[in-house]
Amino acid sequence: MSIRSSAKQLAVLVVDDEALVAMVLEDLLLNLGCEVVGPAGDVSSAIDLIANGDRAIDGAILDVNLRGELVYPVAAALQRRGVPFVFVSGYAGYGIDPRYAAIPAIAKPFSAKMIDDIVASFEQQRRAKLEDEDGRVVNFSRMS
Repeated sequence: MSIRSSAKQLAVLVVDDEALVAMVLEDLLLNLGCEVVGPAGDVSSAIDLIANGDRAIDGAILDVNLRGELVYPVAAALQRRGVPFVFVSGYAGYGIDPRYAAIPAIAKPFSAKMIDDIVASFEQQRRAKLEDEDGRVVNFSRMS
């Protein structure tokens, strides 16, 4: 695990209804130098953090099933904003809505290395979104 040394801390939203899992994710993300947004344990709280948060979210880690409520409205809100995310599930990639087939899914239990890799991916995507080779601002969410 390595602490990120970027000019601006990555803000990572954590959405998981299991308090222990959310705490582990929070600890791992803090150790990587991230700012943790949340954690949120339900869809409504997560949507509120996205819509009314103090700062832009750079990435999100979403548990698919939140006490029987599926996290897809949160995923849709993140997609509309161009925020990258991954799913975390006890079912791995099985049972995920086909609309989100291209979104990475990691299985519980996950390793610290997996979270490190996810954070590295979020960091890379943030950098790519901010500047292309010429220093122009690029918004990849509008590109096909």
